[in-house]
Amino acid sequence: MAKTSYAIALGSNRRHGRHGSPAGAVEAAIRALDETKLDLVARSSIYRTAALGPAGRSFANAVAIVATRLEPPKLLARLKWIEREFGRRRGRRWGPRVLDLDIILWSGGTWPRYPRFAPPDGLRVPHRELARRRFVLQPLAEIAPDWRDPLSGRSVHQL
Repeated sequence: MAKTSYAIALGSNRRHGRHGSPAGAVEAAIRALDETKLDLVARSSIYRTAALGPAGRSFANAVAIVATRLEPPKLLARLKWIEREFGRRRGRRWGPRVLDLDIILWSGGTWPRYPRFAPPDGLRVPHRELARRRFVLQPLAEIAPDWRDPLSGRSVHQL
């Protein structure tokens, strides 16, 4: 299988014992992506953004583009492993977290291939909330403004 590209959103709003501030955790997570056999193609600046819901503290957010031969479910498993390595534990939805990694876009199009048949809580690419998340769109537009959402056909810049 040929390599494909993914846009990965990174976020943190809790200090990390080894990496320090949320921005430090995001920097370390970007390095971890590259060190786990995902080819780091590009990365955005780190943005400070207000928390949504009960998360409380503001977030450090960024986007990285990686290239890999992994299919979306295998990449998601790798991202969840990195989150656990950073001390992420399952908790309440929208709560504070030391690291959050999400697949936002994939150069392969949509996952599953026929999104309307996907289970409601399963992996979906593009990310369900992509068009409503400025904290993802802003860093993504910095490094990939012309990447198109395969569902709407709109570029990241247009979104």
